[in-house]
Amino acid sequence: MPEFFTAPRLTLLSRPVFTEPAHLGVAWLGEASDGERLAEFAGRLCYMSQRNPAGRTTREYLENIKKQGHGSVLEHANYSILVEGVSRSLTHELVRHRAGFAYSQLSQRYVDESDAAFVVPPAIVGDAALETAWRTQVEGAQATYVALVDELMTRYGWVADKVHRRKMAREAARGVLPNSTETKVVVTANARAWRTMLELRASEAAELEIRRFAIATLRLLQDEAPAFFEDFEVYTAEDRREAARIAYHKV
Repeated sequence: MPEFFTAPRLTLLSRPVFTEPAHLGVAWLGEASDGERLAEFAGRLCYMSQRNPAGRTTREYLENIKKQGHGSVLEHANYSILVEGVSRSLTHELVRHRAGFAYSQLSQRYVDESDAAFVVPPAIVGDAALETAWRTQVEGAQATYVALVDELMTRYGWVADKVHRRKMAREAARGVLPNSTETKVVVTANARAWRTMLELRASEAAELEIRRFAIATLRLLQDEAPAFFEDFEVYTAEDRREAARIAYHKV
C-alpha cells in the first residue's frame, strides 16, 4: 500500500549566518536571528546609522522597514526548506513564483515511482466514500505505471545502457501518474520573496493544498525569523479552513 499524505512535511535546511564587520559595528538591542540582523545591518548601512540613534530593537527596526515598504533589505536573508508530502499539482503552482526563488525537484524520469506516495486532496479528507474512490483511482494508476515500466524495459531491450533504458521506460510510463503523486523539492528564497508567496498562497483565494502548505511554511518561518513574518495573522476563514492575512502588503 502506498503512503498517503494529508499534510506537508517541512524541514529547514539553511539559514543566514551573519558576520558583523568590526569597523562597522551596530549598537544592537534585543534578541534576533542572524538573518534579521543581516537585514538590519544592510538597512543601517544605507544611512550609516549603526549607532542606533532611535534606540530600536531589531524587531522594532524591521517593523518600521516593513511599514515603510523598504523591503529590499529583506532580500539579503535566504532560507532553504526541504518540502515533502506535497503533490505535483502543488509544485506546478509553486514554481510560478520566480523572482527570488530557486527550486530543485525530484525527477520522475530518473526516480522509480513504483512505491510513490500520494497526497490526499484536502477537499476529500474525512469523507470515507470520496477517499475510497480516489484511492482506487491512484492505486490503479500506480499499478499501470509499474506494468508499463516492465513492458517498456522489454521493448527497449536493444538499449545496452541499462540506466538509460530505465530512464526511457520511466519517462514514458510517468504519463499515467496523477497530479496527486507526492513529490519532494528543495525551495530557497529570500525573506522578501517568501513574504510575497505567503501573502498570495495563504489567502482565502488560494487552492486548498497550497494554502495548507503556505500556512505550514509561515509557521516555520515565524519561528525562525519572527521579525520578518510576525505581521501575518492566521485565522479561520469562511470555508472553515486556516488562512492568513498580512499587515504590510508588497514590502
